[in-house]
Amino acid sequence: MDELKSKVGTELDTVVCEVERGMISRFTQAVGDPNPRWHESAPPTFVLTIGIEQVQKLLRENFPSATLLHGSTELECHQAVRPGDVLTATIKVSNVRERQGKMGKTTFLTLETVYENQRQELAASCRQMIITY
Repeated sequence: MDELKSKVGTELDTVVCEVERGMISRFTQAVGDPNPRWHESAPPTFVLTIGIEQVQKLLRENFPSATLLHGSTELECHQAVRPGDVLTATIKVSNVRERQGKMGKTTFLTLETVYENQRQELAASCRQMIITY
C-alpha cells in the first residue's frame, strides 16, 4: 500500500492512439449504439477505452488477488473525437485511501485522465474511482 500511495500525483505511461473509423464502429457495436451520428465522430464514452491497459496493469501489480469494483466515473467532454484524431491520454493517480470495511480492508483508488488531440487541445477529462477489498 505504501508503494501505491507513493504514486499519488504521478503519471502512468502516456498513451497515444490514432482514432480510426473501424475502432469507433467496433465500439458502437460492442455497446449496442447504432446511432448514425457515430459515423462522423466517436461516442463520448469511447475515450474511456484509451489507456485502459495501463490502468489494468496498475491494478494487477497492486491488487493481484483483490475484488475490484467500479466506484464512479465522471467524464467531461470538451470536443468531439473524430476519425483521424490522435489522442494522447495522460493518466494520473490522484488519491489512494484505505479504511476497514465489512469485507476487510477496503482501498479507494482515484485516477484522473486527460485526453488531448493532435493539436494539444483538451478533448475530454475523466475522474474514476476503483474500490478494492
